Amino acid sequence: MAPLRVDLLTREYPPEVYGGAGVHVEYLARELRRLAEVRVHCFGAPRDSPGVTAYPEPAGLAGANAALRVMGVDLEMAAGTAGTDVVHSHTWYANLAGHTAKLLHGVPHVVSAHSLEPLRPWKAEQLGGGYALSSWCERTAFEAADAIIAVSAGMRRDVLTAYPQVNPDRVRVVYNGIDTAQYAPDRGTDVLDRLGIDPARPSVVYVGRITRQKGLPYLLRAARELPADTQLVLLAGAPDTPEIGAEVEELAAELRATRSGVVWVAAMLPKHEVIQVLTHATIFVCPSVYEPMGIVNLEAMACETAVVATATGGIPEVVADGETGLLVPIEQAGDGSGTPLDPERFVADLAARMNELLADPARIAAFGAAGRRRAVEHFSWSAIADQTLAVYDSVKGGAPA
Repeated sequence: MAPLRVDLLTREYPPEVYGGAGVHVEYLARELRRLAEVRVHCFGAPRDSPGVTAYPEPAGLAGANAALRVMGVDLEMAAGTAGTDVVHSHTWYANLAGHTAKLLHGVPHVVSAHSLEPLRPWKAEQLGGGYALSSWCERTAFEAADAIIAVSAGMRRDVLTAYPQVNPDRVRVVYNGIDTAQYAPDRGTDVLDRLGIDPARPSVVYVGRITRQKGLPYLLRAARELPADTQLVLLAGAPDTPEIGAEVEELAAELRATRSGVVWVAAMLPKHEVIQVLTHATIFVCPSVYEPMGIVNLEAMACETAVVATATGGIPEVVADGETGLLVPIEQAGDGSGTPLDPERFVADLAARMNELLADPARIAAFGAAGRRRAVEHFSWSAIADQTLAVYDSVKGGAPA
């Protein structure tokens, strides 16, 4: 009997990976290959890896709205999935490809919910009218999907709130994972030396894109209250809009005017370099106001680094409060934006949690060791691949997922 053929549909795939969804697809594909025939369809330049097909934007849509260009790629991806048994799409960028393939080829469509467009209303400033298109692509795919995989219980609740037409029986929780062989402590200092990070000084490290959901402006305001000897290291690039890019630039300039040790690396670093920075961080901070799971917290934990993170979305399912890190309370607007109802209070609480840990080296060490154990024991990719295959088997057999 021929193995199940699964076609993964994604915007991101190595080497063009800029977010958690791309990391997820990379490792999921690797682990699934021991269980099924896996083909990957992604955006961008041609890939050398066998079984991976990349699709450039259609020339006829050059200069069109960004969301419309995505939809053009999706249609070509759908055509390329002929012969598959199951299609599995990741993020709105590929959801239309999965939905179209389902209709065109008569195969089940599984959607992974890494984020939700209704909970990112600030994207209207990034995409203009394209936000209505991205929202339509996601909603159409979710409501017709044979199964939806939520990356956390918090995300499952969000899916059912945002899309009440979805049958709850079709929404399963399968966590994101971490490669704990790759993400492991690196005690070297060559990367720190090159970036200008002093290993002899305490450091607070942020890794992420410059986007509203990641909450970097709140961290920059909270950093004003950090001890004078503490470095703030920002591995932060790819601003969503010129506006948030300018806001972060201004806040960083203000901070540099009053303290030393503000290190901002705007380029995307290779994984092994990020791992060394995370390893040497005194604490890792995740100030997100919207985070379905927050795989970057897992990456820090796997490097034995204590975490301070917002108690929102799926983060409390990853960061064990008082065991692997500290969670920052937040009351958020009900409009889906995640905006703190009291921004000053959120900034003050974020600063307080960071300072609480910075003052307690023994606790930092204990949290780091516990974080590594938690990453290894609960978030392995082999287990996640097995759970994902079970979802495929259930929809392929016609049973509700």
